Amino acid sequence: MKQISVEQAAAFLERCEDAHILIHRSPDGDCIGSGYSLQAVLRLLGKRSKVLCADPIPERFGFLLPEEPEEDFPPKCVIAVDVSDEKLFGSLEPDYAGKVDLCVDHHVSNLLYAGQVLLEPHAAAACEVLYKVYRAMGIQFTKQIAMCLYTGMATDTGCFKFSCTRPETHIFTAEIMREFPDIRYDLINRSMFTVKSRAALHAEMVMLSQMEYHCNDRVTLIWATHDICQENGVDVKDMEGISSLGLQPEGVEVGLTVREPEPGVYKISMRSAKDVNVSEICKKLGGGGHVKAAGCMMTDCTRDEVRERLLAAVEPAL
Repeated sequence: MKQISVEQAAAFLERCEDAHILIHRSPDGDCIGSGYSLQAVLRLLGKRSKVLCADPIPERFGFLLPEEPEEDFPPKCVIAVDVSDEKLFGSLEPDYAGKVDLCVDHHVSNLLYAGQVLLEPHAAAACEVLYKVYRAMGIQFTKQIAMCLYTGMATDTGCFKFSCTRPETHIFTAEIMREFPDIRYDLINRSMFTVKSRAALHAEMVMLSQMEYHCNDRVTLIWATHDICQENGVDVKDMEGISSLGLQPEGVEVGLTVREPEPGVYKISMRSAKDVNVSEICKKLGGGGHVKAAGCMMTDCTRDEVRERLLAAVEPAL
């Protein structure tokens, strides 16, 4: 592993050929914007590239995807964007573990698994890091690249509300908006942060109705377990964004959301309202992420055991 600079990453992309671009499972706006902006940049340079993800891209991000069909070809180089750990490749891990040539990321918990790593843990989004790389390459942005980068920075900052938002984040998005004034940024924000399907609203109502309060009401716990979802007619695809619900009650410092994508497999999301470093907590539980947003997984345990382990890990940090 070698940590490299923005300029060195730019030079790598200029000489790479036939790239497979990996983004993490359960894709969000930042990894989608990162992956497809990079594909667009490489195509501008006349290079073949393909974005791969273990899970389907949510429909609301469809406007970021290229009109051209994906090509099938064996990779000469493998690039991961916004992926801190090879485990996050999901079902792609067996094929690509140990084979990543370049990783561009902003997660403080990055395991430095790639041959070369451009890591900026203070950046608000991977798209923020890639913005700098593309400028160093002298790339003339297209409308698709601009929308990808804006969406990535907007979603990873909660529409610029989260504490990770930096002056550079505003400067870079302002430059994109100045260069492409015809893009409806208001509609992107509405789609990302306001509009929800009836099914998603129903899912939120169900989750809020059974929210638990712990540690003198400073910690909330939401269960999106297999049985609860089945009993209430909630589909997993409609639960995007529920991790933020736990921080809405006044006085809450840590919000815990436990999903159960399959029986006995618990995927935990942690969110911090103020000063608790949930990345450090999740690291002790085998996961990681950002200071204010992180996650981990638990298996082979009961719901009561999950609750007990989570609260035992969180309470000392309050």
